[in-house]
Amino acid sequence: MHTTLIIEGANCASCVSKIETALTRLESVDEAAMNLAQGTVTVNGTASTETLIQAVDLAGYRARISEASDEDLLSEKEKADEAYYKRLIREMTIALSLGIPLMVYGLFIGEMTVETNTERLAWLLVGLLTLGIMVYAGKHFYLGAWKSLLNHNANMDTLIALGTGTAWLYSMVVVFFPHALPEMARHVYFEATAMIIGLINLGLALEVKARGRTSEAIKRLIGLQPKTARVIRDGEDIDIEIEQVVLDDLVRIRPGEKIPVDGVVREGHTAVDESMLTGEPMPVEKTAGDEVVAGTINKTGSIIFVANRVGKDTALARIIDMVKRAQNSKPPIGRLADVIAGIFVPAVMIIAIVSALVWLNFGPEPTVAFAVVSATTVLIIACPCALGLATPMSVMVGVGKAAEAGVLIRSGEALQTASKITAMILDKTGTITRGQPRVTDIHLTGDHDEERVLGMAAALESGSEHPLAVSIVESANERGVAVEKLEQFKAIAGYGVEGVVAGGSVLFGNEKLMHERNIGIDKAVSIAQNMASEAKTPMYFAVDGKLAAIIAVEDPVKEDSIAAIRRLQHDGIRVVMLTGDNRATASAVADKVGISEFFAEVLPEDKADKVAELQMQGEVVGMTGDGINDAPALALANVGFAIGTGTDVAIESADVTLMRGSLHGLADAIAVSRATLQNIKQNLFGAFIYNVAGIPIAAGILYPFFGLLLSPVIAGAAMAFSSLTVVTNANRLRFFNPQEH
Repeated sequence: MHTTLIIEGANCASCVSKIETALTRLESVDEAAMNLAQGTVTVNGTASTETLIQAVDLAGYRARISEASDEDLLSEKEKADEAYYKRLIREMTIALSLGIPLMVYGLFIGEMTVETNTERLAWLLVGLLTLGIMVYAGKHFYLGAWKSLLNHNANMDTLIALGTGTAWLYSMVVVFFPHALPEMARHVYFEATAMIIGLINLGLALEVKARGRTSEAIKRLIGLQPKTARVIRDGEDIDIEIEQVVLDDLVRIRPGEKIPVDGVVREGHTAVDESMLTGEPMPVEKTAGDEVVAGTINKTGSIIFVANRVGKDTALARIIDMVKRAQNSKPPIGRLADVIAGIFVPAVMIIAIVSALVWLNFGPEPTVAFAVVSATTVLIIACPCALGLATPMSVMVGVGKAAEAGVLIRSGEALQTASKITAMILDKTGTITRGQPRVTDIHLTGDHDEERVLGMAAALESGSEHPLAVSIVESANERGVAVEKLEQFKAIAGYGVEGVVAGGSVLFGNEKLMHERNIGIDKAVSIAQNMASEAKTPMYFAVDGKLAAIIAVEDPVKEDSIAAIRRLQHDGIRVVMLTGDNRATASAVADKVGISEFFAEVLPEDKADKVAELQMQGEVVGMTGDGINDAPALALANVGFAIGTGTDVAIESADVTLMRGSLHGLADAIAVSRATLQNIKQNLFGAFIYNVAGIPIAAGILYPFFGLLLSPVIAGAAMAFSSLTVVTNANRLRFFNPQEH
């Protein structure tokens, strides 16, 4: 069971770590993954909502659950973010209105020291004004730090509160007891407290504004669904809320309208724009019996369809849910940040104390002032905001970008692994080819005529759902051939079918089946091989123990399969074709599309073995199939790619679902995956390097060599803008075009 909670009060990587730890400690929780960028945590398990909320509260944060729709929830979050942004800007303005004049005074006008009683009074007034700013503009930092302390935790708020609080307290000691300190140590740092609070609030405000853009893919998907539907009830057209549409309702759609729910066309003919779901630009013709999907746009004609999926069951609703879950998930590389965050803040506090002690014992005069400055600067510069945002920001944008291209990625792990694929197995039928075979040849070898053979074959295949079987039945229907009565049907996996048609025992299948049943086909093998060399699939048809005909079926290669396969090969991926078809046909298709390696005559149950075979060779294997028949192979592959329309079980059957039938979606998925992982690495590198380099400089390592000691104000500005850098870098993915890579 998935439960999503809205979290308030979390603002750094250590917050994420503590919330996830608090939830996973519950026995009834299997997994908890928080997305700092969205402010949500997704929990898998049987724990009640009340139990989850209580666990988050005990960890020092606020949690709530929203029963609102996806659209209302997004709107609610946008309003909350806008209000939060305005509040931060207001607080930043108040803080900097004091901090900037103080900093200008200290740099260009006078010394910020306390000597005379007049100076004491003046700086006391400034100190009280700074306290007001701490209460008004920095209250959220101090409250957060206090809650963390009560829960024996430490987070970003702890570091900011300690840093600014230390600077203010030291300055007040200087104001009240200046003569208790050495003359060189009578320096106040009120400007540091005000500037740090102002700059961090500015950084948070810019971060809130920037990260709002990462939800654009979800906004667009949600915006696809209309709010009302026109249904026919009791012979009359009535407009109702989308939530009121029920199964088997008749829905009328006119030109230019969005389709509100999934269904099957009953009347009319039209063309439907499915580009926002599949990425396919060309409208798709729809007539009676065809499926239509919620969120797509009717272009030309009017249709009436029967609703067969409504509410949360529509393909669009499932897609939105999948994208949201994927955006909330973590790739393995993101867990590195979580592990570090769990120990980072306490480690920084220890470093700050050690730094202060070193300055007190070995530093030049004024040792106390230097100790305060170094400890404050270490605490401020080390805030792990950027670390917590590095992974989720990139994942949100990357998964959303993939969805725009008609690629649904189920999890962060699949997103990361797809970038490492070295070998791609492609199922032939329906993946490389259209999956719409047609009968091309009927070569008679016995006493039966062509219509009789086709009628008996169609009768036998009417019991099968295999694509080749469907082509036989359709061919008989197109020619108006009478289909005989079928009895005792039996499918023989990997070989063919058998049954009794019009009183005769009938076999229809491959060469192996004929040999197993001792049917003489020696004279016909060369004919079948010639058919196979033309990329056709020859099948032997026997009646009462004698070969009656060879029926050839051709499944045309998709128009863009060759170009898509070249894209994969150009990216250094080893492309392998897998098929149950005979070797000659497989070879002809492989030659046509430019694949040099293929497995032919593979039984359905052996497909997974071929995946394992490549994995044993050290390959990271992607498997692409229809998402149903290839389920074992898809599950065993490092990443399973399902080719599907998005209206069936294919959405749930693989790690990645390609909503359109084109293999370009496969190349797009890998391109987006690689770009996203590279973006995550850039963010993590930036965040780590920032802290690794910043902390020693803040502690004063450059002072003995260059006389440089970093100002707490500069540390505050750097910390605030490091988060903004991560968010901005993640948003670069929004302009990534996978088809150009």
